[in-house]
Amino acid sequence: MMKVFGLKKDKESPPSIQDASDRSNKRGGNVDEKIKKLDAELMRYKEQIKKSGPGPGQEAVKARAARLLKQKRTYEGQRDMLYSQTFKLDKVAFAVEEIKDAEQKRRIEESSRLARPGLFCNVLGTCCLPP
Repeated sequence: MMKVFGLKKDKESPPSIQDASDRSNKRGGNVDEKIKKLDAELMRYKEQIKKSGPGPGQEAVKARAARLLKQKRTYEGQRDMLYSQTFKLDKVAFAVEEIKDAEQKRRIEESSRLARPGLFCNVLGTCCLPP
C-alpha cells in the first residue's frame, strides 16, 4: 500500500541564518578569486599593450582587455551584492539574539519579582507584605 501512495518524505529543517550567511560569504570568496584571476590577466594584457606598437595587434589586445574589464565590473557588482546580503543576514541574526536576550531578561525579572516577598520577610524577621 505504501508503494502505491508513496512514503512521506522527511522534512528537512529550514536553513539557519548563520548557514545562509556562511554560504553567501563562500560565494563572495569565489567571486573574489575570479576577480583576482581577471586582474592578473589584465596585467598581462597591459604589458602586451606596452610592448606592442600601434596597429591592429594592439587594438585587438585592447579589445580583449576591455571585455575583461567589463567582466571584472560585473563580478565586482555581484560580490558587493553578496556581501551586502551577508551584512543584512548578520543584522537579522543580531536582532534575533537581542530578542532572545530580552526574553531571558524578562523571565529573570519575573521570577525574581515572585521571589522578593519571601526575601523581605526573612530579612526583616516579620512579614510586612500582604499575602
